[in-house]
Amino acid sequence: MAAVNNLTVEVRPGEVLGIGGPNGAGKTTLFDVISGLTVADAGEILLDGQNILGARPEHICHLGLARTFQLNAGFDSMTARQNVLIGAYFGFRNRIFPGLRFGREDVARADEALEIVGMRHKANEIVKDMPVLDRKLLMIAGAIASSPKILLMDEPVGGLNPHEIDEVLVLLRKLCDMGITIVLIEHVMRFLMQLATRVMIMHHGEMIYEGLPAGLVRDKNVVDVYLGEGTSARLEKFLVKGDA
Repeated sequence: MAAVNNLTVEVRPGEVLGIGGPNGAGKTTLFDVISGLTVADAGEILLDGQNILGARPEHICHLGLARTFQLNAGFDSMTARQNVLIGAYFGFRNRIFPGLRFGREDVARADEALEIVGMRHKANEIVKDMPVLDRKLLMIAGAIASSPKILLMDEPVGGLNPHEIDEVLVLLRKLCDMGITIVLIEHVMRFLMQLATRVMIMHHGEMIYEGLPAGLVRDKNVVDVYLGEGTSARLEKFLVKGDA
């Protein structure tokens, strides 16, 4: 069975596409293919009309597609600012012969990214000492320091408490207002449905639902293979009342 099979989806500028589905549905593999970490056997991936299937990950990033990961990746022995500077330096353009120091533009993009995610005051803290939320925010800062048009996010609120989830929700809405298109994978359905303008549910590598968040809880196939009756009922109440 293919990890991702016969799947066609279009992401429009300025929208938030939320992707859900059971573990093993092919969600992260889909991100791996889009971002160039895994090459698909067939098909096309179009970014601004250009087929990027088979392109190197760094080239895809330079074209305007950045990504954050499920695990809180970072250079633990370095400061927050140094981590984001690496994203700003290597993620923005090709560096065949890296220099010995960062340029002023790189520093400006890194500092702006830290400001956007609310971590400018923690710029000199060592990453290994940071809590989960800060490490997630740092990974987002590193991604947006590359000035992306599209941001892929794999479980951005996994492991966070409700208050922290709301903080990330506010941040991602800010990124949308800045013109960044977001595609995210998430199991926290309240968060997904609050943020996404459109939802796609995957199962066994294929799409079983695509549409508005409100239609998700009424789709029998989605309820049967993913949400379950209890979660579906709670989400429907959330949509009506605005609380989970």
